[in-house]
Amino acid sequence: MLTYPHIDPVIFRIGPLAVRWYGLMYLLGFACAYFIIRYLAKLRDLPLKTEGISDLLFYGIIGVVLGGRLGYVLFYNPAYYIRHPLHAFAVWEGGMSFHGGLLGVIVAALIFCLRRNLPILLTGDILVTSATVGLGLGRLGNFLNAELWGRVTEVPWGIVFPGAGPEPRHPSQLYEAFLEGPVLLGLLWLLHRRRVTAGIPFFVFFLAYGIFRFSVEFFRQPDAHLGFLWGGATMGQLLSLPMILFGLVGLYIRIRS
Repeated sequence: MLTYPHIDPVIFRIGPLAVRWYGLMYLLGFACAYFIIRYLAKLRDLPLKTEGISDLLFYGIIGVVLGGRLGYVLFYNPAYYIRHPLHAFAVWEGGMSFHGGLLGVIVAALIFCLRRNLPILLTGDILVTSATVGLGLGRLGNFLNAELWGRVTEVPWGIVFPGAGPEPRHPSQLYEAFLEGPVLLGLLWLLHRRRVTAGIPFFVFFLAYGIFRFSVEFFRQPDAHLGFLWGGATMGQLLSLPMILFGLVGLYIRIRS
C-alpha cells in the first residue's frame, strides 16, 4: 500500500492568478499537438501550412472546451444543470467529458476541413494522433489533483488518496495515462510511418481508445452521483461502446475499399 504524496494542485501564484497542474497539462498537450501535426502533415502530404496548423489547433481548442462542457452537462449531471442552468457556463468549477470533447473536436475539424478544402479523413488521422499526448497528460493531471481515483484494491501499488477514505485504491488515472498516451500514440505513429490508407488511424483511434477506456473503467471508481448503471456498467463504459462500434465499422469499410 502506498500513501499519496501531498501535491499542491497550484504550482505557483502571481497575485490573484493561480497556475495549476491541470491547466499546465492542457497547455503542454496543445503545444505537443502543434509539433506532431506539423511533422505528420509533411509525412502524409497534407496541404497544411504553418498558419493553418495554428488555425486547426484553435478550432480544436474551441471544440474541446464547448463539447467537453456540454457533454458533461448532458451525460453526467443533467438533473443538476436543469435546476441550475447558469452553472453550465461555470467551467472553472470543473466538469468536462472526454466523449463530449471528442464530438466537439470532430464538428470543429469538419468545419475547418470544409472551409479549407482539406481531405477529411487524412486530417482526422493526424488530429487524433496529436491528441494522444494531451490525453495522457490530462490523466496525469487527474492524478496530481487526486481526483477520479480507482476502486478499492489489495494490490501492492494501491494508493490511499486524500478524500477517498482510508482504503487503498487503484491509481486508475495512471493506467489511463499510459494507455491513452504513449501506447495509443505509438500505435497510431506506427500506422502513419507505414503510410496506411487514409482513415485507418482515425478509426483505430476510436477502436483502441474505446477498448482502453472500457477496460480501465473496471478499476475506476464510478462517479458518485451516477454509480453503476445498466448491467453494472459505468457511464464511461456505456459511452465507449459506440466508439468501439464506430471504429470497427469504419475500419471494415476502409480496409474493404
